[in-house]
Amino acid sequence: MKFAYKFSNLLGAFYRHGNLCFSKDGNSVISPVGNRISVFDLKNNKSETLPVSTTKNISCLGISPDGNLAILIDEDGAAILVSLVTRAVLHHHHFHSPVHSVSFSPDGRKFVITKENVALMYHAPGRNREFNAFALDKSYYGPFDETTCIDWTDDSKCFAVGSKDMTTWIFGAERWANLIYYSLGGHKDIIVGCFFEKDSLDMYTVSQEGTLCVWESDTELEGLRKGPKYSERKKTEEEKKKREEEEKTRGDVIKGSADTPKQVEGIKNVRYSQRSKHYFNKEGDFNKLTSAAFHKKTRILVTGFASGAFHLHELPEFDLIHSLSISDQRISTIALNPTGDWIGFGCSGLGPLLVWEWQSESYVFKQQGHFNNMNSLAYSPDGQYLVTGGDDGKVSLLPLGFLWNTNSGLCFVLSGHEGPVSNLCFSPVQSVLASVSWDKTVRLWDMLDSWQTKETLRLTSDGLAVTYRPDGQELAVASLDGEITFWNPQTGGQTGSIAGRHDLQMGRKETEKITAKQSAKGKSFTCLCYSADGESILAGGQSKFVCIYNIKEHVLMKKFEISCNLSLDAMEEFLDRRKMTEFGSLSLVDEGTGDGDGVALSLPGVKRGDMSSRRFKPEIRVSSLCFSPTGRSWAAASTEGLLIYSLDASLVFDPYDLDMDVTPASIRQQMKKKEWASAILLSFRLNEMPLIREVLEAVPYNQITVVCSSLPDVYVDKLLNFVASTLEKSNHLQFYLSWAQCLLTLHGQKLKNRSAAYLYVKFKSNFCFLPSCDWNIYNIRYAAALSKQRGMKRTAAESLSDDEEEEEEEVHLQPC
Repeated sequence: MKFAYKFSNLLGAFYRHGNLCFSKDGNSVISPVGNRISVFDLKNNKSETLPVSTTKNISCLGISPDGNLAILIDEDGAAILVSLVTRAVLHHHHFHSPVHSVSFSPDGRKFVITKENVALMYHAPGRNREFNAFALDKSYYGPFDETTCIDWTDDSKCFAVGSKDMTTWIFGAERWANLIYYSLGGHKDIIVGCFFEKDSLDMYTVSQEGTLCVWESDTELEGLRKGPKYSERKKTEEEKKKREEEEKTRGDVIKGSADTPKQVEGIKNVRYSQRSKHYFNKEGDFNKLTSAAFHKKTRILVTGFASGAFHLHELPEFDLIHSLSISDQRISTIALNPTGDWIGFGCSGLGPLLVWEWQSESYVFKQQGHFNNMNSLAYSPDGQYLVTGGDDGKVSLLPLGFLWNTNSGLCFVLSGHEGPVSNLCFSPVQSVLASVSWDKTVRLWDMLDSWQTKETLRLTSDGLAVTYRPDGQELAVASLDGEITFWNPQTGGQTGSIAGRHDLQMGRKETEKITAKQSAKGKSFTCLCYSADGESILAGGQSKFVCIYNIKEHVLMKKFEISCNLSLDAMEEFLDRRKMTEFGSLSLVDEGTGDGDGVALSLPGVKRGDMSSRRFKPEIRVSSLCFSPTGRSWAAASTEGLLIYSLDASLVFDPYDLDMDVTPASIRQQMKKKEWASAILLSFRLNEMPLIREVLEAVPYNQITVVCSSLPDVYVDKLLNFVASTLEKSNHLQFYLSWAQCLLTLHGQKLKNRSAAYLYVKFKSNFCFLPSCDWNIYNIRYAAALSKQRGMKRTAAESLSDDEEEEEEEVHLQPC
């Protein structure tokens, strides 16, 4: 058995933290999920998790205007550049401190990140071939506190940065003579959003206390004038060297101040004036504004609040269009698609992610993971659906494929265990239910005999998990001492055991006073699952590893690391000594939520959030495992969400695109060399139907199976579609049926796993094949009837000729 499972998808866990983005076409929403990102296709109702991850949870992400690149930045400031086309990591970079926001310029040439009280502008990767993909261009200083948000003008000439010091700073992407920097005030709380008007320098700023300021500029974008890059005075050699060193580390430095920048002779500086001021909380209720988004074409402003409500206003008149409450948790992020019809919301408290169409007032997409950890999961019999259960009492149905429904039955109360029941499992072949408990027993309940106890199996330690082999002839039990024991459910005898405690390799928690090696002695497996063939078993528990054992040999075959996210607890074997003090670990310091979360005040007299709320790092663990009935994939419910490992790779590497010229001459040259597979691939790339037919019909009949087995997966559907469309027209019926049979025999399992994509081909082949068969039946019947008729005529003619011959003989025999 080959263990080539690769990470396929992350389901069941949705938005947690960070900002949302829409794709370029506006049909997909891109959401951070822990240290990964998921793409939800709203048109086709599909979701995909990219096979890339950061070291810790993603705090912000930015998508390039062409939709090809994404920058993912985690909580520590570590960034990765990802290609959304190839799903590959292109570059790693570390900003050395937490980053609050990232935004590409509309022309795609630059991007800006904000950290601490500085804004850094980089050359966008892909424009020039450089060793360092993140080339720093300029550093902008001005705010006195941490920066919070970014927005660009439509022509990419300027950008604005909001700050916690209640000011908004406008900087020039180039050194404009009349706009180097400009500071806007007018607020009494943290700036949540700052937005430019379409094709204008006019601005809107929104703050956390619920205030909107409308700013008007006295200069149009076309009125910006180029200025000198550096001072014209002479510099000493020492000053030049210092300047060069600064450019290497910080780029061109632009420092803003409270004073008005010096005016270039003959050019008037850009100035702003406050046109109007509006308030969201007119009734005086304390409800912090937590997020905002603005659509420039429609002038729609969307604001979210800590109470879970959101408002839609039309600017600059501040007319209320819509108001609705979507949750009782704070709205952390808002995003609008390019057309402005769909609004994406993310709530970091309970993790709901939804897309709202404000014109029709209806949900386009609404998903929410479990409030707490997942505990159990199960595949549907056809392997097309997953159902999960969690500590919150919710059951979630996750579609993987053609729906499976079950009817609920009666409820029975089974008594007999003397301790908590930790796990249940039904026999796949008999009407028997197995239950394992902390009372060190496994009980087998007979469903047909009034649920009486059929057998009781005695364990050496508390039972934690139980599962049946697919054929129902063996039972596996995980106990608290770290062992996996195997039992014969018919005789009640033990058939084997595996000591797996040392394979868990549990990391050390930040609050533990013992080493990870000592801590692992108290850990055990909490979930088990047999493979589809029953020869192996998956085991997981309080560890970041999932182990797979060979049952017959009782040996460990492979361990899968389900996460490398350092935001989770118990991930590292050794603690960081830099966090250790003479009073203990810094992680023992109990921190409240402070004022960063913008929670509603629940205690009288408290002005800085609810101090009864505490933060903690969740511990990595696997709560449930399940193999797909097809044996091609298995899933794990963990702290990170639902992880799926599959033998079927979603991306196929095709080496033929590298060094061959695709021309009819080269295709026929491959045919002369009898390189049939290569000729077929080249003909499909050229996509000329007569040439494809010529190549296929030139393949010898005894080589069809060999050619089909060597085809890459990306060409199987193309060839199958061509064969289905040719069956109706071609006279070589048996020849093309042989092609279809070989393709379905060799690639049937993969086609079944991607069955939704082949509905049209299947329908088309059936539609083309059935009339062809009917037509052939009619032709055969006609030929048989015609042959029968001709045979009767021939028989009549032969009998007539025989009679004539007899008459002639009689004439010759008569005497004269």
